[in-house]
Amino acid sequence: ARNISVKYDDRDTQRPGFKFAEYELKGIPVRLAMGGRDLENGTIEIARRDTKEKQTISRENLDEHIENLLNEIQKNIYNKALNYRTENTTEVNSYEEFKQVLEGKGGFISAHWDGTSETEKQIKEETKATI
Repeated sequence: ARNISVKYDDRDTQRPGFKFAEYELKGIPVRLAMGGRDLENGTIEIARRDTKEKQTISRENLDEHIENLLNEIQKNIYNKALNYRTENTTEVNSYEEFKQVLEGKGGFISAHWDGTSETEKQIKEETKATI
């Protein structure tokens, strides 16, 4: 019991390409596909949504491989998000600097805040920014 959910799509009314695109839009992290040759060879194709990589592997220990792959995908997505936030964050030391960054490049801003709802309300009214 590795706590992995699986959806077996046996619809024969849709072509594989349609199904692949449909599940990618739904955000499925890993897609498994098995054709006639795969059945003969004891293999399965695995496609990752985060990197678009595909590989063909043995069906032996598939559950263990998928569990490791899901952990790797989670780390990859987390690191991408962390890097994005870091690369798009500007540190400011004054309210004027804060407004200049918002009017210019935008993104995330790290700024001093007194923690009051009054200041938060003022910032939202004057700049449309959220805290």
